[in-house]
Amino acid sequence: MAIVLEEPGVDGLRRAVGALREWQDDRAPMQLHPGDVGWFWRFGTEATAAAVRTWSRDRRVVAVGLLDGPDLLRLTTAPDARRDEELAERLVDDLTRTERGVLGKGTVYLEAPTGTRLPELLADNGWQPDEPWTPLQRDLTDPVADPGLRVEVIGPAEAPVRAAVQRAAFAGSTFTAERWHDMAGGSPYADARCLVGYDELGRAVAAVTVWSAGPGRPGLLEPMGVHQDHRGHGYGKAICLAAAAALRQLGSSSALVCTRSSNVAAVATYTSAGFVPMPERRDRRRDA
Repeated sequence: MAIVLEEPGVDGLRRAVGALREWQDDRAPMQLHPGDVGWFWRFGTEATAAAVRTWSRDRRVVAVGLLDGPDLLRLTTAPDARRDEELAERLVDDLTRTERGVLGKGTVYLEAPTGTRLPELLADNGWQPDEPWTPLQRDLTDPVADPGLRVEVIGPAEAPVRAAVQRAAFAGSTFTAERWHDMAGGSPYADARCLVGYDELGRAVAAVTVWSAGPGRPGLLEPMGVHQDHRGHGYGKAICLAAAAALRQLGSSSALVCTRSSNVAAVATYTSAGFVPMPERRDRRRDA
């Protein structure tokens, strides 16, 4: 059967997210997670649907992509299709031929899991390795240590607090309470939690959102940040410990996170909270 590229639309989002859930495995390289789609959902259901692409064979989804901006596609494939030559060739064709509308004509980037045929075929079509990223993973078999920080699960009433920490942690962030509500209304958030840490004076100092892919599968931290006015006090480590504990309570087998390798401070924070760095991965870049 031919491989079909589709924009699943609002009605097809649940199917795409369901496929991503099924593909999560502790033994697999870090890949696009349903939590990545869930975090994008802050822009609304219609925008999320417009950003998702699926590739199907015989009506079965074999690859899912998320356009995380106009020039970046985050892509993963079904576990049994990682070395599928036909699928790899079709993906490269769709990503390279701009008339297909997956990526634009300028400089564009692709994030794909290691261990697939894609990097080799992309190199043959003019794609270059880009900056390295460091995935980190924490096993959740054993209980997680107390973070030593008061941490609360955020509900609708506290959405402004969660949004304020996000904006204070990331320069240029446009996260608002309204966007939190959009995110929380998406199907992936049924298995997610937003956590905010408070110091001894009751100030919100750190926040994280964790996404479960279901019991026995790895969960994701996306995003985690510490308020710019309260850095250097160990709050990053504390909120990461709280995130790991929350995922363990949700039944996750491990906790995953990924950061630019150049962000040495972030790598050190995650490592201090028991996350183990995995082999670096590189995005692929196609210049204009």
